[in-house]
Amino acid sequence: MAADQSLGSGQPGWRLLCCLLLLFFGFTLAMAQQQTRPPAIVLNLDGAIGPATASYVSRTLDMAADEGAPLVILRLDTPGGLDTSMRSIIRDILASPVPVATFVSPSGARAASAGTFLLYASHVAAMAPGTNVGAATPVQIGGLPTGGPEEADKQKGEGKPNDAMTAKAVNDAVAYIRSLAEMRGRNADWAEKAVREAASLSASAALKAGVIDFEARNINELLQKAHGRKVVVAGGTMTLNTRGLTVTQVEPDWRTKLLSAITNPNVAVILMMVGLYGLIFEFINPGSIYPGTIGAICLLIGLYAFAALPVNYAGLGLMALGFGLMVAEHFTPSLGILGIGGVVAFMLGATILIDTDLPEFRVSWPLMGGLAVISLGFVLLVGRLAYSSFRTRVVSGAEEMVGMIGEVQDWNGTQGHVLAHGERWNARARGSLQPGGRVRVLGIDGLTLDVAPAESAQDKGE
Repeated sequence: MAADQSLGSGQPGWRLLCCLLLLFFGFTLAMAQQQTRPPAIVLNLDGAIGPATASYVSRTLDMAADEGAPLVILRLDTPGGLDTSMRSIIRDILASPVPVATFVSPSGARAASAGTFLLYASHVAAMAPGTNVGAATPVQIGGLPTGGPEEADKQKGEGKPNDAMTAKAVNDAVAYIRSLAEMRGRNADWAEKAVREAASLSASAALKAGVIDFEARNINELLQKAHGRKVVVAGGTMTLNTRGLTVTQVEPDWRTKLLSAITNPNVAVILMMVGLYGLIFEFINPGSIYPGTIGAICLLIGLYAFAALPVNYAGLGLMALGFGLMVAEHFTPSLGILGIGGVVAFMLGATILIDTDLPEFRVSWPLMGGLAVISLGFVLLVGRLAYSSFRTRVVSGAEEMVGMIGEVQDWNGTQGHVLAHGERWNARARGSLQPGGRVRVLGIDGLTLDVAPAESAQDKGE
């Protein structure tokens, strides 16, 4: 009986010990799971959206899918970008098995033009206080409507396009952003207004209008507010588990940085000019190797950059014509006319080559002016050298003998031998000459000189 009481009195202690062990193992397991959870990936998209940005996002989304990342955050601050690059990023977002959250941050940032489309396409849309979104109207490139400035202001105020091409671009953009809004359950009417009327909203107004999902002051708050949301990704519907996630910043790799540098239209034009002049120098001096090698590399890199940019083919044709004329200048005695025409055609083509309204992707006029001055100077220098060489007396070869003074060594009738240029030549003349007399070379026929008596006045001049 005593033994039973002793056993019973020890049961609460064993129970307490088991509970403590279970709590310890549960806590350890939770900590292990927390440590093994992949971090959320953060990309920083600052500035205009171009081919380099599209490559950056595409590579990172692929990496996130391979590593099983729970979320990709696009921290956005952009004035807009190229339509082709924007659509490429949106296609990658829609096809991504990893949910994407676009976060307009920090305070003072904006998601204008192409940024508005990215915000609507993302699975989660958030903005920091003090940011804005909107102004997504496609801008017509060059020119006013036929009615002049007053008609342009009137049509702008009414939200009407200026012409058929602009109307086509606007309607296409409206249909695109409405489809994104309907897919994500966001305000499609305001999205259309942002395109047609260039409407904009602050962060708080965008939240009230149903344009974004929530406001967040920082990425940690974004992760807290995104937790538990249901989103539709390429693999189906999933619930976000973002509470307590760590984050890792993914910086652009060297390929993205290189693409960003060369897709600057000004850099691309400079590469093209270096490439063209390198090839021209190689054509003029075959076997130089270095100019041709450097020129070919720069030319190919420039062409690759233009292939990634929205190119106007009329501008490309003018550049090709200008290059052809500049090359022809060095093989045709046009005294600079072809070269000057080639420079003008090349520069005009470069100025209209990039078909976009974004200042970040326009060719700089001061740069074009500087390149034009350099090119004209080069063409004029080549023309002057060619003109000078044309007027300079020949100093080598058979032509050098014409006009030279020689001395008669022996003569018989109309033929004999003459010492000229330190050499003994066969010679012929119309009349008889005296040995020791001075003669002038009039021409050369094979190894025979045509000579005539040198007048005393000319001899003195010699």
